[in-house]
Amino acid sequence: MRVGVFCGSSAGRVRHMEVAAQVGRVLAEQGVGVVYGGGRIGTMGAVADGALSAGGSVIGVIPRHMIEWEIAHDGLTELHVVDTMHERKALMADLSDAFVALPGGAGTLDELFEIWTWAQLDLHAKPIGLLNLDGYYDHLLAMIDHMVSEGFLKPAYREMVLVDDDLDRLLNRFADYAPPVYRWVEEAPID
Repeated sequence: MRVGVFCGSSAGRVRHMEVAAQVGRVLAEQGVGVVYGGGRIGTMGAVADGALSAGGSVIGVIPRHMIEWEIAHDGLTELHVVDTMHERKALMADLSDAFVALPGGAGTLDELFEIWTWAQLDLHAKPIGLLNLDGYYDHLLAMIDHMVSEGFLKPAYREMVLVDDDLDRLLNRFADYAPPVYRWVEEAPID
């Protein structure tokens, strides 16, 4: 099994770096490979280094222009170089059996929302997790719940994102994941 990890090229707080490294180690110790954005900096680098330090397999996918910025990790099990960010996300999706988003910025949210949208469109049935470290995603979750209450997101689609503040529990929930049964139908506006 391989988990695609969405995380930041920035370090965030010290705790974010520590947890990112722990995520990599835990995945490796459980025999789970890591697929991620291929960088050596920020929480991305911490995830990769954590997994590698525990003897894990780490596959990076990085756009060519980022190599020119000299941020590619040079110690990975595999490093795929692609031309565009779109190709990066598509290859990460193909290589992964599940996904987890750690605290991160706009790029992390971009990856999370795209893979979630693809699940809603029935392009994959892989589990998607949000590691809500220290309440990092509480405001985003409130916005997602607001999208449901306003009629822009079906409750079944909300259920596709598994949320936990504990990695082990989240990974256990991946094992039992089945996508919600839902068929899109046109509905009248809600009051």
